[in-house]
Amino acid sequence: MVIDVHSHFWEYPCDFTADFRAQAKRARAGIEVDLTVRYEDYRAACRVPVRTVVFGGKAKLSGVWVDDRRIAEYVSAHADTLIGFLSVDPTQPGWEKEMRDGHEVLGLRGIKLLPMYAGFNPADERLEPLWHYAAKHRLPVLLHTGTTFVSQAPLEYTLPRHLDTVAIRHPDVKLILAHLGHPYEGECVVVIRKHPNVFADISALHYRPFQFYHSLMLVQEYGVWDKLFFGTDYPFTTVNATLDGLRSLNKMLDGTSLPRLNEEKIEVMIARDTLASLGIE
Repeated sequence: MVIDVHSHFWEYPCDFTADFRAQAKRARAGIEVDLTVRYEDYRAACRVPVRTVVFGGKAKLSGVWVDDRRIAEYVSAHADTLIGFLSVDPTQPGWEKEMRDGHEVLGLRGIKLLPMYAGFNPADERLEPLWHYAAKHRLPVLLHTGTTFVSQAPLEYTLPRHLDTVAIRHPDVKLILAHLGHPYEGECVVVIRKHPNVFADISALHYRPFQFYHSLMLVQEYGVWDKLFFGTDYPFTTVNATLDGLRSLNKMLDGTSLPRLNEEKIEVMIARDTLASLGIE
């Protein structure tokens, strides 16, 4: 069983502004990604049994807004394989009620935040109610960290170092830093190393293979393989493509004396019981 800790659900294009859709053409170099989400397409690209964390996203600044009720409906239709997370944009009024309703009414089991896309620092003291709520109800929080194609999203708010501040204040909250913080992988690695409840996922990295190799070599040299979770970032890529990308990284080193990634550690990461690590099951 593989746990995909990072996948999306939305209605495309209606959950996005025209500006976001235009900028999304830059998401992957040389490829315009089809952002339509279909459960049957996701499953068709899984050659192994999989359970999947799914969320929408709320970021008024960048032009994305997915109602959590639709996430709950999507999860309910595939309850044997999907685990839903709620989303909030703390820059918008009513976000605390949306958070409570997403958990207490809709039954969603974690929180997804988009600090850079929404334009807020996750360590801002105005978010203290969120961190206290997550700690009280044992809700894991997955945050986008790393690069973006959206021009108005401030890079300052995506830096993994801000989650160090959050983890110091709230050591019991389980945090997942998406995308290994790329291209700030070094910051991400040192943050996940120092905090027992802070992790990272490897979603949406395999299609930049040299950068991915370098990122995982940092993981290896710092000894934090145990802090990594498998994830895809569907619909930007798939389970099969991510597995193939992971397992082929060492092949590009043929004919060189560059150090190899530990393939046993990679397989352990792929098979990790992420849900147990997050306290979800």
